[in-house]
Amino acid sequence: MGKPIALASVSDKTGIAEFCAGLIARGWGIVSTGGTMKTLREAGLEVRGVSELTGHPEMLEGRVKTLHPTVHAGILARRPVAADVAQLTAHGIATIDLVVVNLYPFRETIAREGVQLGEALEQIDIGGPTLLRAAAKNHPSVWPVCDPADYERVLAALDTGDSAREPDLRRELAAAVFRHTASYDVTITDYLSSAESADGSVFAFPDEAVASLVRVQTLRYGENPDQGAAFFRNGSGPPRGIPALRQLHGKALSFNNILDVDGALTAIAPFVARERPACAILKHSTPCGLAIGTTSLEAYEKALACDPVSAFGSVLAFTEPVTRTLAEALSRNFVECVVAPGYSDGALGVLREKQNLRILEPEGGAALDAAGHLRNGVEIRGVRGGVLVQTAPRPARDVDREARVPTERAPADAEWDDLAFAWSAIQSVKSNAILLARDGASVGIGAGQMSRVDSVELSIRKARAQGLDVAGAVLSSDAFFPFRDGVDAAAEAGVTAIVQPGGSRRDEEVIAAADEHDMAMVFTGRRLFRH
Repeated sequence: MGKPIALASVSDKTGIAEFCAGLIARGWGIVSTGGTMKTLREAGLEVRGVSELTGHPEMLEGRVKTLHPTVHAGILARRPVAADVAQLTAHGIATIDLVVVNLYPFRETIAREGVQLGEALEQIDIGGPTLLRAAAKNHPSVWPVCDPADYERVLAALDTGDSAREPDLRRELAAAVFRHTASYDVTITDYLSSAESADGSVFAFPDEAVASLVRVQTLRYGENPDQGAAFFRNGSGPPRGIPALRQLHGKALSFNNILDVDGALTAIAPFVARERPACAILKHSTPCGLAIGTTSLEAYEKALACDPVSAFGSVLAFTEPVTRTLAEALSRNFVECVVAPGYSDGALGVLREKQNLRILEPEGGAALDAAGHLRNGVEIRGVRGGVLVQTAPRPARDVDREARVPTERAPADAEWDDLAFAWSAIQSVKSNAILLARDGASVGIGAGQMSRVDSVELSIRKARAQGLDVAGAVLSSDAFFPFRDGVDAAAEAGVTAIVQPGGSRRDEEVIAAADEHDMAMVFTGRRLFRH
């Protein structure tokens, strides 16, 4: 019986020379291809080419090299099956006992700006997945290895010769292979499905959907300490949204921190790339204060004034870098996380004095990727027994002076400005959602109530509890008013203008109520539920 044979063909050359040297030292022979063979020979290792094994040259600029019966029969032959072994002998084929392969860098290729379809297609590996799947299928007889992190484990297992534990390790490696190739195929599927077709249309929800998820971190626990949890990102394309943030300071993010940061990015999305800086203060993934200002400090102070009690232990998001002066103001309160597109050196010095404060920013100081959903622009939410998939919402920027005004009185100039702010801000508030605003800041927020009038009354009560005058404020509602009672309650408190989607069966009744109170009302025609 000849020496065992390992076939090596890797795109990621990390540790491959050392691994193959270890195999050779243990009496193995190495067969390899193209660039891998060149790397191994440059390291002084004795390596046979696959072409030498098969008797056929590599073809089509390397597209065909291992797709040959000599290779795959050597991998797939069942060693305990006498007929399989006899066929190998009859055809002069040697068994291949270890396959070490990792795949063309398709994910890295499509992550580059401006990559063309032809370039992406050349990075779809065919032979590599076939080799790995064959080895994994026959793992009782063949070592399937796709991760450089496993090289040392395999060499150690070869040394110990532990026949009792070896099958479990081989099976674990086989599972890793199928997980790896499945993720690779999903990445390709996602890329091709999200590309525009020749007529400019976009492929939409298929009958079968697949997703590739890459673990970002294992979390200490989930929403509660008795729940296990982990954070995964979309594996197709580069990190976006929260996985694209880097942490500069503080403890690792918790499950609930991540939910709140998600809410913060949602809240700040309509204000990114606008002229005036914005601040959003989030608690339990819904805002307790939002504002714009001439500076980030002014925006923060206005947002905090809306509900400073609820802001205890909150997550804050800013559209502009944090200055030292702003950091000093933040340090006077208990804050869980701060997300901003950058921090001055002085600001970081102040904030890092808070040991447990998580400080987050986009890689490279870029603007916040506030949309940041999956590569093909969808959101996935888990429910019992399945998932819901929807296209990601576009930021709410629907209020301008061309919007429909169904009331007798149109908004005054100052009201138009506040209505535009209030409509952008309401998008991140949990339904039923009501937000009172004045001078570019929320002054009262009613969220998550079972009836809309309850949310109106809650927003008024919250404003008054902070000594904020509701008189002269405007109101935004994430969905239509089903009855006039919410409008009546707002008018009684002094609200002068309302922005809402419209579309209720009782719109005429609601409009009449606004007219009775000399209120202006704007219809956007767009609902902004956030359940």
